[in-house]
Amino acid sequence: MADLQARLDLPPRDAVAFFRSKGFRISWDWFDVWQETQAEAFTVAKATSYDVLRAIRNELDTALDDGMTFQEFKKRLRPRLQELGWWGTKEVLDIDTGEVTRAQLGSDRRLRTIFQTNVQTAYMAGRHARQLDNAKDRPWWRYVAVMDGRTRPHHAELNGRVWRYDDPVWKIIYPPNGWGCRCRVVALSDADMERLGLQPERETQFIEREAKVSKDGELIQVQGISVPGIGDRRLSFFPDPGWDYNPGTASAAHLQDVLARKRKGFIDPTKPGRP
Repeated sequence: MADLQARLDLPPRDAVAFFRSKGFRISWDWFDVWQETQAEAFTVAKATSYDVLRAIRNELDTALDDGMTFQEFKKRLRPRLQELGWWGTKEVLDIDTGEVTRAQLGSDRRLRTIFQTNVQTAYMAGRHARQLDNAKDRPWWRYVAVMDGRTRPHHAELNGRVWRYDDPVWKIIYPPNGWGCRCRVVALSDADMERLGLQPERETQFIEREAKVSKDGELIQVQGISVPGIGDRRLSFFPDPGWDYNPGTASAAHLQDVLARKRKGFIDPTKPGRP
């Protein structure tokens, strides 16, 4: 697989604006900072020191701004985390229970997850904002999956499906839809729809909640949708636990709140999202 780069195909200002709007949040488990809150706060599970969080955030900021590959990101960040003692498996204090427990801190695998998750989410939030700005000319949004051997089957089944930009389905399935999700959305005009012979989905049903097991073994309620499948079959699509929200919509709401607080003088306008 080609290495994921921070720039992807988006002008970096959009992704950087999303990322820099976040504050900091100390958390023990990834689901402590839940869904839309991820658009407001930068956190890394078991990074219970602001020095560690700042080190990771600073390198992610540089990666987004300069278009680093993961290998470049890792080469810069790993020595700093080792210097701070946030590396390998160690006995640490669980901030939720107050007990000393053995936990996996920094590792090459964790750095890849941190890099891919933050870069892809920032990219998609920026892309969403740009597509909304152009919705008058390109009101049709098409779900596009990377159709290769690593694509999740249910993500592949959404490939090519089209909804209007303001369809509530995008509140649930606008990518990324899970850890390592590479799906994206392409905006189309009326002329594009006619040229490609595409029709928008008209029988989408919403599934309020269904219990799913997270990667950490937690039982979590996830929102989903149901759309026509092949023949009489219907396809039920659920993002991974914790990913059933739109980072772009959440980001827009958060940025509006930041601007309102700036106008009222509650925060320093030169340091959005910083503690």
